[in-house]
Amino acid sequence: MTTWLHEQRLEAARAEVLAAGAQSVLDLGCGDGDLFVRLAAEPGLRRLVGIDICAASLERLRGRLAKQSVLAGATELRCASMTKGDPALEGFDCAVLIETIEHIDPAHLSQLERAVFGQMRPGTVIITTPNAEFNPLLGVPRDRFRHPDHRFEWPRARFQNWGRRVAAAWRYDVQFRDVAGAHPDFGGASQMAVFRVQAGHGDQAAA
Repeated sequence: MTTWLHEQRLEAARAEVLAAGAQSVLDLGCGDGDLFVRLAAEPGLRRLVGIDICAASLERLRGRLAKQSVLAGATELRCASMTKGDPALEGFDCAVLIETIEHIDPAHLSQLERAVFGQMRPGTVIITTPNAEFNPLLGVPRDRFRHPDHRFEWPRARFQNWGRRVAAAWRYDVQFRDVAGAHPDFGGASQMAVFRVQAGHGDQAAA
């Protein structure tokens, strides 16, 4: 993935967070913090929590934050799985999952759905994931994924079907868009889903 495409994806996610008017944000699967450090510089955010299972990545992110001026207590990093619900992570305005769901075994995606949409239940959920249709433009062979740790890479129709099912199950509305490029046939290098909890269902999980 080129730097330009990565920058496009990060900017698209940041713009959606700001458009949501979020003051508290969960960065789920924050990694080394490419998005996290950008959000930490936003004056409108009062709380920003990053979650990742890789302690080394979180340590690198702490180093980056140490070089950046942020409000004391406004940011927090936790070494934990984003597929596990935690009462301390409930009630956030927004959760962001940038290029993370493809690292989860498809058989375990239901755990992620319950944890994020059922237990954490933020007002807005922003998800990006690679668009498999774009892979030939990146020189990715047909029998490979973009990264050896990816468990799947979906075409846009598959991602949208999944997103609509999740939205219906957990009472969210969802919109989709291409990000990081706009090829007339293959779309963008990544694809984005923005889920917004339906009015009157902010604290209700699926039956």
